[in-house]
Amino acid sequence: MKLVKLFKDENSGGNGCPSVYVAESGEFVVQGHVLDAATSAELEDVLPGETAVRIAPEVVLGAVERYRAQNAG
Repeated sequence: MKLVKLFKDENSGGNGCPSVYVAESGEFVVQGHVLDAATSAELEDVLPGETAVRIAPEVVLGAVERYRAQNAG
């Protein structure tokens, strides 16, 4: 699956996370910090192979803005 980075937290430094990518399928891929066990236990209906990560709202909003700008037409 080919990914294109849409947005990265400008305050994270280096090449780390959180980041949001768009896959060639059109799906978003989110890179973030893994949840601790207590927070993970609060998730509902998690299927095998699924996980969740933490990501700041600014990163999600920045990715959406960039996605819309790139796909305006």
